[in-house]
Amino acid sequence: MTDVELLDDRGRPAVRLERHLPDPPDVVWQALTQPEQLRAWFPCEVTLRGGRWAIGAAIMFEFPAHMRLTYTGEVLEVDEPRSLAFTWGPSTLRFLLSPEGDGTRLVLIDELPQDAAARNAAGWERCLDRLAGIEPTPDGWQPLFERYAAAFAPALGPQEARPT
Repeated sequence: MTDVELLDDRGRPAVRLERHLPDPPDVVWQALTQPEQLRAWFPCEVTLRGGRWAIGAAIMFEFPAHMRLTYTGEVLEVDEPRSLAFTWGPSTLRFLLSPEGDGTRLVLIDELPQDAAARNAAGWERCLDRLAGIEPTPDGWQPLFERYAAAFAPALGPQEARPT
């Protein structure tokens, strides 16, 4: 399970997820930046214009066809193998990697619209499970969303469920 925290010390709300991964930062970096590895855990197809993670590069995020959803984004920060940041539709994602024992401490911060905090926290928790090699249960998203919606609603108001 991932540690999830609601951050309110920024210009807009953010969720912070933290996970220990058994691989060293350079291996985790590849999982964050290589298309074939992203497919294994990221929630949508990632197409990087020019094929290189460089500041200012455009990104397209295509979700499964039944969702009828495509995001665009831009690379904001690349510091291999320590940090990667980019916009992801209405969110800004920041991945921070640091050595921890033989592995890596991964911190994901998602700055997002306030009604998306529970949905994104639940979704990212499942994605980070996949990144760690743990296959989430098919029905596990809803209980996570409900838990986060209840926890975040006092500070952020009602939470929007995932797109269908």
